[in-house]
Amino acid sequence: MEYNYIVIEGNIGAGKTSLVKKIAADVNAGIILERFDENPFLPKFYEDPERFSFPVELSFLADRYHQLKEELSNRQIFSSLLIADYYFSKSLIFARNTLKDDEYNLYRQLYDIIHQHLPIPDLYVYLHVPIEKLLENIKKRGRDYEQNIDESYLLQIQNGYFDYIKSKENFKILLIDGTNINYINSEQDYTRVKNCIFNKHYPIGISRVIL
Repeated sequence: MEYNYIVIEGNIGAGKTSLVKKIAADVNAGIILERFDENPFLPKFYEDPERFSFPVELSFLADRYHQLKEELSNRQIFSSLLIADYYFSKSLIFARNTLKDDEYNLYRQLYDIIHQHLPIPDLYVYLHVPIEKLLENIKKRGRDYEQNIDESYLLQIQNGYFDYIKSKENFKILLIDGTNINYINSEQDYTRVKNCIFNKHYPIGISRVIL
């Protein structure tokens, strides 16, 4: 196994958590899943973004740090490979799109202090899914607090990820175009994605794959 720590990222509704679970079961890897259901501010944020943006982002920042710090410290005890459905930088990407400038500047100071204590992934995978397909997936999974998410918000998050990916010079980044595949319900498509991740060697920088 070339990798010890893989991150699979993507926009809301991209299917990253389902993909992480399938791959982890196949390769006997440990998993780190974002604990968004436990965040009491998230439903409130979708109802009143202006009021609850700062507490929701701050609570995610703290929880993601504590979870990653604990899980990554124990990875050699339980599994030689860990696969996560988010990376700590997700905090910064979402905060940039939800916080006012003064709030974001304070948030960024806190982020910069703590993110340096976390390791970078051996491979950062980004699942690119078109906005219209994301909206379909969000509707299908039926989380009440997500149903008012609109196209413009998803586009902002997507652009935030793109800006972040282009700024990283020390990562191995695999950008998978999921426009024409269904890696959740099609075993053939899933196998293609899994082989793309594990059966090829990628250099530092961005590698793009269209399946």
